Amino acid sequence: MVVHLEKAEHVAIVRLDRPEALNAIDPETREELRTVFADLGADDAIRVVILTGTGEKAFCTGSDLKKTMPPAETFAQQAFGGTKTREASETITKVLAIPQPIICAINGIAVAGGLELALACDIRIAVSHATFGLSEVRIGSIPGGGGTQRLPRLVGLSNAMPMLLGGGRVDAEQALRMGLVSKIVDAADLMAEALGMATQIAENAPLAVRAVKALVHQGSNLPLSEGLEMERMVFGNLRNTEDRIEGRRAFAEKRKPVYRGW
Repeated sequence: MVVHLEKAEHVAIVRLDRPEALNAIDPETREELRTVFADLGADDAIRVVILTGTGEKAFCTGSDLKKTMPPAETFAQQAFGGTKTREASETITKVLAIPQPIICAINGIAVAGGLELALACDIRIAVSHATFGLSEVRIGSIPGGGGTQRLPRLVGLSNAMPMLLGGGRVDAEQALRMGLVSKIVDAADLMAEALGMATQIAENAPLAVRAVKALVHQGSNLPLSEGLEMERMVFGNLRNTEDRIEGRRAFAEKRKPVYRGW
């Protein structure tokens, strides 16, 4: 196994474990990530997921170029073929499209597909020695896992274009200034920080948390008026849930709420 899964209460930790290859993604890693995240997305007991890497050097350096040569099939065959061939044409970041929030604990280098994985997460925290880059143009390719779309939306064109077109890297302080990460911590504190954040989220009403995530992601592509209307409809759907009633009762009774996800 090159992708390890741990569960504690309502939090899952997914760890890339190929430190000898800087946690690069080979076909085995890709398949295991797909399986693990599909299972987590369907697990209502899991309310938050942490994605990280093994070792102190790298979170992930993207595709393992030694093991991911162009496939024998044409793209048309992959895109319009059977399930397995279609999956082969999907970007690695698609596996992260689950309803639960994902925190990326970036333990080192995050470049190419590794940065794209981080960008597909909802929250990013990083160690102080982490570096970030989308270097695909240097090998005659493009960031095809969402990098050209997510990075400009997150940090703005002025910050994104030098990274995308130059293929260079930024350090953790630069990443923090441009909004690429939310927080920088010492390496020894990374998982404690991620777990603390995950626990805080997991203590909230799970339907409300999932609804907020969906609203933010879907609303970012809508005009403000349509986003506000979608927010109003979701608010109405959540208004009479048991968890919302429990939240009010707990507040009135000055106790910690017990949320069940209904």
